Amino acid sequence: MKKITKEDRKNAYLYCKFRDEQFALYDEYAKQNGMLMKTLLVVNVLFYDDFYSGGGMTQTEICQRTFQSKQTVNLIIKKLLANDYVTVTEALENKRNKIVRMTGAGKTYCEKVVRHITWAEDTAMSMFSPEEQKQLIDLSRTFTENLKKLIHQETEDV
Repeated sequence: MKKITKEDRKNAYLYCKFRDEQFALYDEYAKQNGMLMKTLLVVNVLFYDDFYSGGGMTQTEICQRTFQSKQTVNLIIKKLLANDYVTVTEALENKRNKIVRMTGAGKTYCEKVVRHITWAEDTAMSMFSPEEQKQLIDLSRTFTENLKKLIHQETEDV
């Protein structure tokens, strides 16, 4: 691997700064709408699951889609359940798996919030040309794969 340059450090800092700014935007948006960012992520996947398939999702699937821990997702689901925003039922094929579905009240609770943030994301992406979109996605994917590999590496020798 090549030697890390001053320019590499500066660009890593800038990229991470922009990523952190995006997280802060999501966090602020969620708070403005009366929820935590992690709750926004969960209701987002549940809302669109209901919109597209209506089949519900297991908590494991929610964890995989939102990159959150089982404990965090479980806590969020319990709060949503207490407010009658979701139902939790046993899966037919495996009673240990619980299927989480949005209720009518849950859809009402999050629809405007979820649709607006999705519109903002889609519109921001549409401001790039198709080539720029592909480049952004490809480079972000590669950066994430590299970071994942390096974080799990035992030493800093490369």
